[in-house]
Amino acid sequence: MIALEPPVRGGGPDSPPALRIRGLVAGAGGSPILDGVDLDLAPGHFFALVGANGAGKTTLLRAVLDLLRVAAGRIEIFGVDHRDFRARGRVAFLPERFDPPPFLTGRDILVTLGRLHGCLGHPEAMAAAVAGLELDAAVLDRPVRSYSKGMAQKLGLAATLASGRDLFLLDEPMSGLDPRARFLFTRQLRRLREERGLTLFFNTHLLADVEGLCDRMAILHGGGVIFSGTPAACRCHYGRATLEEACLDALAPSR
Repeated sequence: MIALEPPVRGGGPDSPPALRIRGLVAGAGGSPILDGVDLDLAPGHFFALVGANGAGKTTLLRAVLDLLRVAAGRIEIFGVDHRDFRARGRVAFLPERFDPPPFLTGRDILVTLGRLHGCLGHPEAMAAAVAGLELDAAVLDRPVRSYSKGMAQKLGLAATLASGRDLFLLDEPMSGLDPRARFLFTRQLRRLREERGLTLFFNTHLLADVEGLCDRMAILHGGGVIFSGTPAACRCHYGRATLEEACLDALAPSR
């Protein structure tokens, strides 16, 4: 994977957005799943995309990563067109179903992913990510086929945290994690933002994570974004005391 020049941390006034989406139309078959999506993500911000199953959250991530052909619109990653392979040099992606080869050990997987991310020359980053998620050596030396879903997810998250990338694109990253693991992961995300201006974009159904972690959020429904703003603004917009109630109102069938 090829990285771009060293990034400007924190996003100055003249810095391009970490992610800019304009008029995105994408989907499978004849009818688009996404129909005119506009989104912006500033460098150093944490952003969550929420919506019902099938709303197109994963489709949007795949479009950003150029894993599917978009019918219309423009996507830029730090000012670079998403179809340019150099744009992805600053991105780490973890799918919802992290399913590594079952015959390899956890350590094998970390070494392989570290090589792909180009971070094998910085073993302290991998060691910090592994320790921060409380993955011990005994677990890492076992075949992945013996892992629970949560353990496999922590393995993928550790590789992502150690990647050194500026933008994390994560699809349901808390899936399978127990409360302790969720706490450890979010603590590491905050540390990376403080230390080097990490930018985060993730899809989730766990609204407590949105409220506790994110600067901004968007609700995807009916092919487009029906709300974009802070979690507090979302509660206010729908006149609800909790974010869960606000999102339920936003996604009600009558809308």
